[in-house]
Amino acid sequence: MNDKLSRRNFFQSGALIAAACAASGAAPIFAEPSHASGKPSPIQLGIASYTFRNFTRAQTIGFLKQFMISELNAKDVKDHLPTDAQEEAKALADYAAAGIKLHAAGAIYFPKDDDADIRSKFEYCKRAGIGVIVAGDPTPQTLPRVEKFVQEYDIRIAIHNHGPEDKVWPSPLDILKLVKNMDPRIGCCIDVGHTVRAGTDVVEAIHEVGPRLFNVHMKDLTSFESKESQVAVGDGIMPVREMFDALIATRYKGFVDLEYEVHGDDPMPGVIASVAYMRGVLAGMGYLTKA
Repeated sequence: MNDKLSRRNFFQSGALIAAACAASGAAPIFAEPSHASGKPSPIQLGIASYTFRNFTRAQTIGFLKQFMISELNAKDVKDHLPTDAQEEAKALADYAAAGIKLHAAGAIYFPKDDDADIRSKFEYCKRAGIGVIVAGDPTPQTLPRVEKFVQEYDIRIAIHNHGPEDKVWPSPLDILKLVKNMDPRIGCCIDVGHTVRAGTDVVEAIHEVGPRLFNVHMKDLTSFESKESQVAVGDGIMPVREMFDALIATRYKGFVDLEYEVHGDDPMPGVIASVAYMRGVLAGMGYLTKA
């Protein structure tokens, strides 16, 4: 499959549909899931709520409905998933009413090697029924304490790599080196953009991390050396098809969460293009895609 050619054809038809919908006032059909004649997709698509960091929870719910994704990786930004228990309960009620499920939370930071601080993060996710904490910055020294709470709460920790600027966790392979002998519920969130910027082959990393991969943050870049080169998924050089193949080969059961970090005040064009492209790739692989 030629990904770039498929994308061009996909969006040529999509642009015509979108234009027709705009003229009629209808919802954009190309934002709906694509369908193929094959099996249901083994790749589950979600959204990192940080994508909509400049928008309220109500607006975020509306956006999710537009492109028919019901799975959210929530973060304590705006009012998406507040850490206050009462406010968190209100947020959970809103998501439940809208049919939106929370499968992960983060990034959540662990600045203190302290039981009370760490427990508060696990309690926050337990109240929400969230089984994966995307952890932003636990130090190697903090990990043994975090491991105790993983075992107590049966909540997985997915340590998020942050590229060459991160002196502790630049690549998922750096994470794997330090957690490979710990509880199997301690693993990685592979941020694909930061991974390639760290000089790591992202497809090989997926295979190496294997069963310790609990979350994926998806983005695309036009240069693997530049954080600022982020574009809509499909407009860059990220090997999306190859990453999907690797996730399927390793029987990955988590979510591929779009984290669109550019155009914070107007993310929807890039988000819709990214979701449509990923669905198009999966359809080209012969899979049904659905929200």
